[in-house]
Amino acid sequence: MPSKGDPHPGSGAGHDAAVGTVLGAVNELLPGIGERAAQAESDRRLPDSTVKELTDTGVMRLLKPKAFGGYEADPVAFYEAVLSIAEHCGSTAWVTGVVGVHNWQLALFESKLQHEIWDENPDAWVSSSYMPGGKLTAVPGGFELTGRWSFSSGSDHCQWAILGALQMNEDGPPTTYNVVIPRTDYVVEDVWHTVGLRGTGSNDIVIDGAFVPSHRALTKTQVYSNDAPGRESNTAALYGMPFATMFPSVITAPVVGMAQGLLDIAIDYQSKRVSRAHGKMLDADPYSVAALGAAASTIDACRRQLLGNISGIHKTLAGGGLPTMDQRSTTRRDQVLGTVRCVSAIDDVFDRAGAVVISDTHPMQRIWRDAHAAKHHTVNTNERTLHSWAHNAMGLGPSESVV
Repeated sequence: MPSKGDPHPGSGAGHDAAVGTVLGAVNELLPGIGERAAQAESDRRLPDSTVKELTDTGVMRLLKPKAFGGYEADPVAFYEAVLSIAEHCGSTAWVTGVVGVHNWQLALFESKLQHEIWDENPDAWVSSSYMPGGKLTAVPGGFELTGRWSFSSGSDHCQWAILGALQMNEDGPPTTYNVVIPRTDYVVEDVWHTVGLRGTGSNDIVIDGAFVPSHRALTKTQVYSNDAPGRESNTAALYGMPFATMFPSVITAPVVGMAQGLLDIAIDYQSKRVSRAHGKMLDADPYSVAALGAAASTIDACRRQLLGNISGIHKTLAGGGLPTMDQRSTTRRDQVLGTVRCVSAIDDVFDRAGAVVISDTHPMQRIWRDAHAAKHHTVNTNERTLHSWAHNAMGLGPSESVV
């Protein structure tokens, strides 16, 4: 794994080995991440030691361009890392996924911005809040930005932020932008008091009159298409992946991983549990035991769909093609249902685990709360996405953006 001063990783077999080394390093961290899960929740942010360890593994560089010290890895490798981390701490996986995927999006901006961020700090972390919480006013050389944005996960640890903003137009609807802002131009307000995902530190970002040079701004249309200026230099298949595949998948991957983590705990717990009410081992309860099997199948299916759909689109791009609308809408359909199904599996197992798991010292209750909090992310509005898939399947095209 390269250090800050190392040249970018190579390609071919050596590159694959380097990516494997990153995943191996992540796996070595998992016990410690699990041990610090309660601390992350109590602190309402990731422990600094966890942030340093994640940075040192190179996991945040998996989706980063090679020209700036990244791996340009097959995206499946990145989502596998997020899934693994989530089995031990949902908040850590959430921040790893959301912050890590931003290195993919930064590759869509002009090279000038990439140099500004990564020449100074190759391991810079970037948070986000895509809802258009700010107003852009055109000024010479760019824009002036004012606004407030909520739910910026990992913001305490980040040096930059990608923010959604609107430019009002006199003769038509507003134009939606994603703008990239340095930490020196915004304030992070500590407002993150929630029922779940407390360790994500998803605080508010506040800006009052910051200047945004034009090269730090992309329209939403550019983000959702192959017209982004960064595609001129970042030509790998990875950077042709649809935004509506890449970002929603980092919201569902932690939920699938959390479900697996809770199931692993439940299997061990139920194998030893003795009912205080009935005085016998719970393995004699066919309903609770069967629920473990049903949950395992659901979780496995959601994982396979998530990774398989991402892999399919990446292979299409690597082969010189473009992902079809069917591929895109199916990926969103399975992503949003992956969240729904895994939260349902978590509920079923948790509900059969008895009273002891509601103790605030038991890890299952934290996973249960974290998964329900994750389900509330806007990309998990499942009816809209399912309607869009069916609309496309009927030959009418998707009813939401899936490009």
